[in-house]
Amino acid sequence: MPLDRYPSDLSDAQWKLIEPLLPGPNTGGRPEKHPRREIVNAILYVLRSGCPWRYLPTDLPPWQTVYWYFQQWEQAGIIEALLARLRIKVRRQQGRDDESPADVIDLRGAKDASPGNGADGRRWFGLSDTAGLLMVVANMAACG
Repeated sequence: MPLDRYPSDLSDAQWKLIEPLLPGPNTGGRPEKHPRREIVNAILYVLRSGCPWRYLPTDLPPWQTVYWYFQQWEQAGIIEALLARLRIKVRRQQGRDDESPADVIDLRGAKDASPGNGADGRRWFGLSDTAGLLMVVANMAACG
């Protein structure tokens, strides 16, 4: 599978940072069908483009698979921990303290028309630090 198909795809250096932070594959079940890097690239595609899960391009893993991984990792706190570790790494490279003294809320929600989200769908919101580094991603029901 060719890499770097989309601007949101991870570079080799980015993947090298992220891969060890992800949980290992489950043992005892069927082998994973899609490489973890492709799953992460698909998640980043959705988050960056704002497209609904069902609109993932067909050269990425199936949207149901990508959505399942995202939900599992989100519920287990893996995504928040991943963002925190990467944010600290970047802040250190910039000569900043590990933690930001202030935060900025990004209220530009991206619509998510995932199954079961109702007619109004859901919205993604981000919380970033003063350097613009993402701290938290929230998925909430859209109102009206």
